[in-house]
Amino acid sequence: MVAYKGLTDREAVDAVLAEFDRIGRHTFLEKHGFGAARTYFLVTKTGRYDSKAIFAAAFELQHGVTLGPADLSGGKTGAARRLAELGYTIEGLADGNG
Repeated sequence: MVAYKGLTDREAVDAVLAEFDRIGRHTFLEKHGFGAARTYFLVTKTGRYDSKAIFAAAFELQHGVTLGPADLSGGKTGAARRLAELGYTIEGLADGNG
């Protein structure tokens, strides 16, 4: 498992959000090897983003380490929680899932 606190660069997250917008959800998820999120989404004024895939792509951009779905937990103690700690709005964290 990855050390979630290792993702510290909001610029990396913002860059992958821009990539997601530029290439589209399907292509982004396919490129990074992730399926569609079911519960946890990073939400901005421009859209909803699959939190685990966003975390993994941002982590790779920051550290050069590729993460796959099996390397991560998406929920309250994983990728979604770390993105929330970095100041992003995460749909699904406050509703008891995880």
